[in-house]
Amino acid sequence: MDKDMKKTAVILETLSLFALGATSVLAELPPEINRIDVNIPKPSSGVRIIDNLGSLISSIVALILIVSALAAFLYLVMGGIRWITSGGDKAAVDSARNQIQAALLGLFIVFAAWAFMIVLEQFFGVSVLQGIKIPTPFGPTMAP
Repeated sequence: MDKDMKKTAVILETLSLFALGATSVLAELPPEINRIDVNIPKPSSGVRIIDNLGSLISSIVALILIVSALAAFLYLVMGGIRWITSGGDKAAVDSARNQIQAALLGLFIVFAAWAFMIVLEQFFGVSVLQGIKIPTPFGPTMAP
């Protein structure tokens, strides 16, 4: 047998021992406990209820903006890591630089789309991005 086959066989045997070695446990509640009441309270705030088409579209737009911003940020971080680990290779540095530029362009497009949606909200008087709140380092502010 070659070395990889031996490793595979050992791993499979070990996993099968763990899987087959587990036995079922039959448990019974003590007689003084008849039933267990589980009361899960309904959420009172912080939950977005989708009750019409406008809310559905708003939720989808918010989700797309958040996911695309996170993806662009991760792409930016990956480009930075590629640049650091390029080891001076010109092709790798250029590839990492292009990835970082694409990520920054993607972030710019996401934030431009967010700003455009806010302008549309103000112009038409509708609330499309009602669920997105930009965090501030100073916490919630009081309205005057």
